Amino acid sequence: MPLLKKRLRLKKDVSRPISEGLFPSECEIFIVAGEASGDFHGSNLVRALKRIQPESRFSGVGGPGMSKAGVNILVSSSDIAVVGLTEVIKKIPKILNALKTVKREIRERRPSLVVLIDFPDFNLNVAKYAKRSGIPVLYFISPQVWAWRKGRVRTIAGRVDEMAVVLPFESAFYEECGVPVSYVGHPLLDICPPVENRTEAARSLGLGTEGPVIGMLPGSRTEEIKNMMPAMTGAARLLVERYPSARFVLPLAATVEVEFIKKFIPNELSIEIQRENLYKYLNACDAAMVASGTATLEAALMETPMVIVYKVSGLSYRVGRLVIKSPYIGLANLVAGGGYFAELIQHELTPVRVYTEIVSMLEEPSVRSRVRKGLSRVRLRLGESGALDRTAALAASMIKKQDS
Repeated sequence: MPLLKKRLRLKKDVSRPISEGLFPSECEIFIVAGEASGDFHGSNLVRALKRIQPESRFSGVGGPGMSKAGVNILVSSSDIAVVGLTEVIKKIPKILNALKTVKREIRERRPSLVVLIDFPDFNLNVAKYAKRSGIPVLYFISPQVWAWRKGRVRTIAGRVDEMAVVLPFESAFYEECGVPVSYVGHPLLDICPPVENRTEAARSLGLGTEGPVIGMLPGSRTEEIKNMMPAMTGAARLLVERYPSARFVLPLAATVEVEFIKKFIPNELSIEIQRENLYKYLNACDAAMVASGTATLEAALMETPMVIVYKVSGLSYRVGRLVIKSPYIGLANLVAGGGYFAELIQHELTPVRVYTEIVSMLEEPSVRSRVRKGLSRVRLRLGESGALDRTAALAASMIKKQDS
């Protein structure tokens, strides 16, 4: 049976009451998140851990979200976040320097636990050092080893004490490979608010109801935005011709500067850039163009019809085609278990193609029906809320075991 179709239950050992997971107040937890989505989930995990032990201390790699949650940020995630092979090459000096800093801080601080969030090429190096130093390692949000470079699972087995996975098919994959794993559920279910009536949501945000509201989510990394925005703004121009009253909204990741994103928006195109209320703005959208990644799950949970887009350098794309074995790249399609949402990858990502997919979602009943089915399947397959508390309880149990 394909892994995507396996029905999995949450493990009992991570669903116990939080009060059972208390750990010493003097402990320090080192946490590493190298991207905007990791910073977001990391900040919420820190809050969940503080509900267990308010006096616990945190340091590591992250962004503004984790800093606001009380983490002492030693390296900014924006300095090391990259996408694609050629993009990595440009940042090698910063990445190596960051890794050196992280190793030094782990050596000097001797944290009770190291928590790693996705970002595998960097984090598996951190895991190796922590493991050699006798510090337990919890990996929260698995790298997509089931889709490409599956050989990395052997590295994970040797460096990570516990995987806390968030997608329903990942637990079976790691169990089959002999890696200690707990399926905790997806943290977005703890965060996404209930879906409102779309028209009412648009009206409450001042977006009006005369024309369609179109969302634009170009990603959180510099190279992603550079690669995605031209096709998105080009599609927006075409959509305005068809729908003169259309409104465009761009919920901006916390790690991206407003002035940077404005460089890619033509003067004649009106796009509302929003820092707050991501989910409410998604809820208000009749359709959205969404960069592949966590944002596709966020859009799905807010029941927003979407076209999934992605583009990297030519070299990165050619290498990716050789190693990626999954039929889809969008998390929403992977979780739903089929091609419910159109994917425009690399040379397919053109203004005309994005425009065509948006129009089909707005006007063609058969397309709307397919997309709605996909949205329902994502919600159903992601399971129950409570992922952050379950992960925090797992972390607490690892600290207690280490201290005993």
